[in-house]
Formats: sequence, structure tokens, C-alpha cells
Amino acid sequence: MIAASSSPAMAISSSVASPLPSCSSVSSLTLRILYCPARIHIATSFSKKSNRGLVYCSVTSQLVVASSRLPARIGRAGRNGDLEFCVVTFYKFVSIENPEGEVLKHQEFLQGRDIHGRIYVNEQGINAQYSGPIEDALAYADWLKEDPRFSDILVQTSPALDGHAFPRLKMRYKPSLVQFEGGMSHLPVLNPTMRATLLTPAEWRERLQASINPFELPNKASGSNHDRRSLLLDVRNGYEWDVGHFQGAERPEVDSFRHTSVGLAGEETATFDLLAGVDKENTDILMYCTGGIRCDVYSTVLRQRGFQNLYTLSGGVSHYLKSEGSAGWVGNLFVFDSRLSLPPSTYNSNLTTNVRSKIVSESERFAKCYICRSQVLEFRHRNCANLDCNRLFLSCGSCVEEFKGCCCSDCTQARRLRPVLPGHKRYQKWHLYRDDDF
Repeated sequence: MIAASSSPAMAISSSVASPLPSCSSVSSLTLRILYCPARIHIATSFSKKSNRGLVYCSVTSQLVVASSRLPARIGRAGRNGDLEFCVVTFYKFVSIENPEGEVLKHQEFLQGRDIHGRIYVNEQGINAQYSGPIEDALAYADWLKEDPRFSDILVQTSPALDGHAFPRLKMRYKPSLVQFEGGMSHLPVLNPTMRATLLTPAEWRERLQASINPFELPNKASGSNHDRRSLLLDVRNGYEWDVGHFQGAERPEVDSFRHTSVGLAGEETATFDLLAGVDKENTDILMYCTGGIRCDVYSTVLRQRGFQNLYTLSGGVSHYLKSEGSAGWVGNLFVFDSRLSLPPSTYNSNLTTNVRSKIVSESERFAKCYICRSQVLEFRHRNCANLDCNRLFLSCGSCVEEFKGCCCSDCTQARRLRPVLPGHKRYQKWHLYRDDDF
């Protein structure tokens, strides 16, 4: 955290760097703040045609106060002295009688604030992942928590060192807060008893430390561990597991949450179902995902299938890494924004270099190049250069060069082929790459 200074000029210079972020929306605009004893508002509008939004800058000592609620790394100036940005995520299942009206209220509040991301509202609640300058980003979350319906939401933050992590703002009504086959409207997500029981990060860590999966846990009622078992269930996608997961968790067989079907298989597909044949009365299913919402949703499906003992990591992996560090976790955490993959130290700055080195060493055992299966030392996906494929995959440097940034030889012959990007940068819109005569 940055300590506030008694001098207004010092308070500003210690918490806000000189230029605005050099992201696509403000690449041509530079602002320098030398001295400002009072609050400053700077609003600059750009044309919609150029895909640029509204830049809103508010400088005040409140920024210093707000930053104290964020991980320590956000409390310092960003790369190249840019204004500090962060990513904020939260969700809440709650009955909303007039979701369209709710959307309008949120849109009105966000007007004039530099927020990019996905914020979805419907009759079952809200789901939000967005980025912005720290003050704007936290102002929205604080405003939302003033509503009694959302006062207890868990707001999670992480640094966005390169500015916005999302290209634009999508704030709208959406029939399903997460993508799921058949939608969510028929699922009893508003009933807490139908969702999995929440475990705090400390309780989750205690479970993990008992043993690897599957492991035996004591039966608290009888004092015996006879016939009492637990199973660790990763409710994410396979490519997320590829860059990081809890020790003992099996790799999910899906590449989209909407197709998750574990625990639902018939006899003909039982061999591919991790929960097939599991004792539904005497097995504790420990579920985890990135932020918690997918577990809450899918646990209602499993509950309807007769699984009685369902537990989920409150706040997901991101909350665990912040609260408990990387104990039991190997690799990075995949995130659905331009950053793609974050090391545990992003959420917990107390992790030492030695701890991070240990994580890398253990990750080498599972992180493999999608093409040649050699070990990958940088746990961050890239998109296939073939626009019509766009697969997220891990790749070693040799295969990136040989296959021109593609995931297979067929894709190297594709008609809409994008250039090989250095490192793990994200592709921009197709029109920036295509030839005029294409």
C-alpha cells in the first residue's frame, strides 16, 4: 500500500504516474500531472467508428485509499509509468424482478467511467468481469454493494499492468449468466441448499493437505474414516488445467463449460466420467473453478442427480491464492481476459522467489507443447494464427516457428492466416491483418 502524504503534490505523484495508459483506446493522448491540490476530472471522448471509448481520469487522495484494498502490486505505478489499471470480478445469485431496468441503472452509473469488460444481468443475478483505472473500477463495485441485494458480494481484484484487459464494455441483459447447455433458467441456483456448501480457502487447504485425490477423511460423526472418501473435481476446461491446477485433480475432458457432463454419463460412456460409480452418499465432492460461479451452477445439476455431499471453494482459485498462497497448487491460473495466464504471485505478493521457482519446477511435469509434446516452460496459451481455428494452445518456441503460430500443419495452409505474434500477444481485429484484395 502507498502511504498518503501530507503534501497534495506528493500524494498524487506517489499514486498516479504521468501519462495515461498506452493501450489502443488512448494511444495518441498524453497527460501529465505535476501538481494538483484538488480533485481533477478529465473526460475525453473518441469516435465510435475508431472503436475508442471514453477516457475518464479522476485524481484524488481517494485513489490511495482505494488501492489499499487491492493486492500490493496494484498499489504501485504500472509499466512505463502508466496510470494503474486493475481487473475486478464478482458475481451474485439473487432474484432481480426487473433485470432490464437494473441494466439501465448500471449503464447510467457507468456513463463517463473508463470501464471495459463483460457485465451480465438477468432474473437470477449478476456476473461481472471488467477492467479499468483503479478508482473507476472500485467505484462501480462500491456503488453496487450499497444495494442490500449485493452488499455481501465478494469483490476480487488483480493488477492489469498493460492497461485494459478487455477490448470494450458489454453491459447488458443475458439469459444465462454463464454459458451452459440448455441454459440456466431451469436450474435452482437461487436456492442456497441446492448449491454446493462453501468452504473457506483455509478449510479447502486443510482438505487438500489430508492427502492426494482420492483420499480418506475422518467421519466426524463416528470419529472413524471408514467408508468416507473425497474426490477433487476441476470444473473448468481442459486448456485451463493445462497451465495450472490443484495437485490430484484430473484434467477435464471438455474445452467449453457448456459441454460439462461429469456425473451425468450413461453406462456406455461411464469410463470417461470421473464420477461414474461414485458412492453418492459417502463421497465428498470437492469442486473448484476460477472464481466460483461455475461450481455454484454445476453443483445444482449434480445435486439433482443425487450427489449429497458437494463442497466448493469459496471465491474459487483466485480467492485461494490470495488467502492461502500456492499451497497445493501447481502452475499458473488461466483467466478469460487479455492476460490469459497469471502466476500465483499476482494474487499474493508475499510469495517468495523460491516458492515461485518451485511452482515452475512442478509444472514442468504436466505442461506440454500441444504439437510435439515437449515440456513448456512458459505457462501461457497462444491463439492459432488461423483465424477460423483460433484454438488456445500451449506451444514451444520451435513449434511456433515451424508451424507459423498455428496449432497444426493444416492450419498453416488456411486462407485467413494471421502473422506470427512475438511472445504471447493477443491478436487484434482481422481487418488489421487482411490484404485489401483479400
